[in-house]
Amino acid sequence: MEKKRIYQVAKDFHISSEALVSMLKEHDFDVKSHMSIVTDEMQDNIKSQFEKQHEAAVKDIEKKAKIVDAIEKKAPDGVVEQPSSSKRRKKRRRQQKPVTEEHTDSPVAKEKSAGKEKAGLKEHTVKTQKEYLEERKSRAKSRKRKKKVDMAVVQDTFKKTLASISTDTHKQKKSYQKHVTKDVAEEENNVVKVSEYVSVAELAAQMGVPANTLVAKCLQMGLLVSINQRIEMDTIILLADEFGFTVEQLGEYAEDELTNRDLEEEDEEKKIPRPPVVTVMGHVDHGKTSLLDRIRNSNITGGESGGITQHIGAYSVTLSKGQKITFIDTPGHKAFTAMRARGAQVTDIVILVVAADDSVMPQTIEAIDHAKAADVPIIIAINKIDLPGADPEKIKSDLSRYNILVEDWGGTYQCQEISAKKGINIDKLLEKVILEAELLELKADPTKKAQGVIIDSKLDRGRGALATVLVQNGSLHVGDSFITGMITGRVRAMVNEFGERISSAGPSQPILIFGMDGVPKAGDTFHIVENEVEARVIAQRRRIMKREQDFRRLKRVTLSDIYDRIKDGEIKDLNLIIKADVDGSVEALSDSLSQITHKEVRVKIIHQGVGGINENDVLLATASGAIIIGFHVRPTPAARALAENENVEIKVYEIIYEVLDDVKNALSGLLAPKITEKIIGTAEIRNMFRVPKIGNIAGCFVTSGTIKRSNKVLLVRDNIEIYSGKIGSLKRFKDDVSEVNQGYECGISIDGYDDFKVGDVIETIEMIEEARTI
Repeated sequence: MEKKRIYQVAKDFHISSEALVSMLKEHDFDVKSHMSIVTDEMQDNIKSQFEKQHEAAVKDIEKKAKIVDAIEKKAPDGVVEQPSSSKRRKKRRRQQKPVTEEHTDSPVAKEKSAGKEKAGLKEHTVKTQKEYLEERKSRAKSRKRKKKVDMAVVQDTFKKTLASISTDTHKQKKSYQKHVTKDVAEEENNVVKVSEYVSVAELAAQMGVPANTLVAKCLQMGLLVSINQRIEMDTIILLADEFGFTVEQLGEYAEDELTNRDLEEEDEEKKIPRPPVVTVMGHVDHGKTSLLDRIRNSNITGGESGGITQHIGAYSVTLSKGQKITFIDTPGHKAFTAMRARGAQVTDIVILVVAADDSVMPQTIEAIDHAKAADVPIIIAINKIDLPGADPEKIKSDLSRYNILVEDWGGTYQCQEISAKKGINIDKLLEKVILEAELLELKADPTKKAQGVIIDSKLDRGRGALATVLVQNGSLHVGDSFITGMITGRVRAMVNEFGERISSAGPSQPILIFGMDGVPKAGDTFHIVENEVEARVIAQRRRIMKREQDFRRLKRVTLSDIYDRIKDGEIKDLNLIIKADVDGSVEALSDSLSQITHKEVRVKIIHQGVGGINENDVLLATASGAIIIGFHVRPTPAARALAENENVEIKVYEIIYEVLDDVKNALSGLLAPKITEKIIGTAEIRNMFRVPKIGNIAGCFVTSGTIKRSNKVLLVRDNIEIYSGKIGSLKRFKDDVSEVNQGYECGISIDGYDDFKVGDVIETIEMIEEARTI
C-alpha cells in the first residue's frame, strides 16, 4: 500500500500539517516537512496520541461534573473548597472563604471580627458570604445543564488542545482578544465582499474581528484552521453569519476593483453616443449569415464548412448615412448554445431571424430565452419572404405563444419582413435598429482606458495567441498593457475585420489583438492596467485561486463515495482529447459531447485546448487510452508519426455534425449487445431409460424445429421452467448425433439433472446477439 505523506494524514485527522510535524518531532521522529512520508510507527504514534487526548478530555469533563454535583449538594450547608491545586486558585479560595459561626471562638477570628466591626465591615462580610453561595449555586445549576452535552465539550476541549500544539510550534505571542459584543454583531447592513478561498486573516480584517477570535469560532464549529489557511465560501458564509455579517461573493480576483476604477475614470461630460452592438440570432439555415452578407456586401458563408457558421464573428458596419453598427454573428446550431449566450450578454440589441417558410424552431426559442435573460430589446426579422411557401403571419402567431407580440399585432416588439438573398427591406430593418439604439441612448467615454470582453480566441502557429476583443468602453491603443482572466500581455498590434492594421479602437469596435502570453477564454472581461507588472500580479493571484479551487474539488473518500465508484465501475468510458482552432469551438464541442449520456457508457473528456495536435496530446492519449478529435486543426508531422507508432487514433473534422455522429457510433460500440433467447426446437418426453453409471435418459419425440446438442436447454413441466442447463448426450438409437430434426425420436441426457417425468418438454434455446445504439 502506498505510504501517505504528513499533509495527507493531517487532513484525515482535521489538523494542520505544522501541528502534526511538531507532534512527531516531540516524539523524536525524524520529519523534515509536511511532505515527509509517514511510517507505520508514526501512524501508530499519531493514533495513540489522539486517543490519549480524547481520554483526557473525557476524564476532565467527568471530573468537572463531579465537582458540580458536590457544589450543589454542599453549598447550602456550608462552603465547599474549590478543587484547584494552583497557587492562584488557593489564594483566591482563601480570599473568598467566609467566616462561619463555628470558628468565631478562636482568638484570631475574634481579633479579625473586632477589627472589621471597628471598620464597619462585619455586615459586609455576611453579605459577601450570601452572594458567594448564591453565585456558586447558580454556576452549579448552569454547569449541570451543560453536563448533558458532554461529548460536544469533549470535542471542543480536544480541538483546543490540538490548536495549542500548533501555537506552541510557531511560538506565537498571545494577542489581546477583544470581546465582540452583541451590539457589534447586531449591526444592520454589515456586508463583507470577498472572493472564495480567502485566508482566515483576510476575512477577519474585512469584518474587523481579531484573527484569533475567528480561529476560536472555527474550533467551536468543528473546524481546525490556522490564520493563513484558505477557507471555502460555505465556511465564509457561516463564519460571517456568526458575527452578524452577510457575504457578497466577488467574481475573479480584482475584477470589482478594475471595474470600479473604470467607472471612477468616466467623465459624464466626455461621453458621446456610441454604435449599438447588435447580435443576430436564430435557428440554423434561417438566414442569419446571409443577412450579414447583404449588409456587409460580402460573402461570409463562403468560408464556412458545410455552409453553416462555426464561429462567432464580430463586424463593424458603416451605413449610407454614416451611422455605425457592430454586428455579432452567432452560430444557430444547437451545439453552440453557450456561444449564443455569450453573444446575448455583450449585446445591446438582438435581431431574431426566423424563416417565413419554416416555423419557430428549438434554437429560435433558446435565442429568445438568452435575449430575455440579458434584458435586451428584440427586433424580429422574418426572412425568406420571397419563397413560395412563405407565411409571415404564421410566424407572428407562433412567436406570440412565447410572449413575443409584434407591433402589427398590438405588441411592443418591432418586426420587419425581409429577404436577405434579394436584399428586400434590409434598409428598413437597419432603420429599426438605429431607432431602437436612439431610444437606449447608448453612450461611452472614449478618453478613458479600454474595457471590453473576449468574443473569441485562437492559437496561430506563426502569430501566437490571438483574441477578438469587443471594446465596450474607452479606447484601446497599441502598447497598452492588459489583463483578461489569467492571461496578460501588451497590445503589439491590432487588426480590424478586414485585416487592416489600426492603431486604436473605440467603444463598440471589434478588433483582433496580438501580444498575449496565452489563449484567453471566450467571455472573459478585458481590462487595461497601468503596466505589465500589475497585470502579472493579478494574473498570478487568479491562478493561485484556480489551483485552490481545483484542489478543493478533490474530497476525501467516504463509504458513499466507494459505493458510487462501485456503481461507476459498471459504466464504460470513451476517453477523448479535443483540440480546435478557436476556444469557442472547444467549448461548444465539449458541451455537446458531454450531453451524450447513457446509463452504461459515457464520454469522458481528458483534455481540451486550442491549437494543433502535438506530441504531448499523443502521449496523453497513449497513457489514457483516448481518441484525439481535431476540429479545424491538423496534427504535426511528429505527432502523426508518434500516433502511428503508439496506435493512437486521430480523427480530424470540419463539421460538428460529423463529430457528434462518430462519437455516438463509438459509444454504441462500447455498449454490451442485446441478447435475446430464441426457441429453435422442442421435444416431448415419452419414456425414460435407466443407464448404469449415467443415470436416467429421456426418450423424446421432436415435435418442432431441431434439437441441437450445442444449444442451451430448458426443462418445462406444466408450463413451468424446472431446470436450465446443457445437453449431456444426444443419441439416435445407439449413435451419438449433433442434431435431431422434427418428427424423429431421440435419447437426451441433461448435465446435472435426471429427474425426468413423462410429459415433460425439453426446449432448445439459441442466444442471439443484437447490436445496440445510443
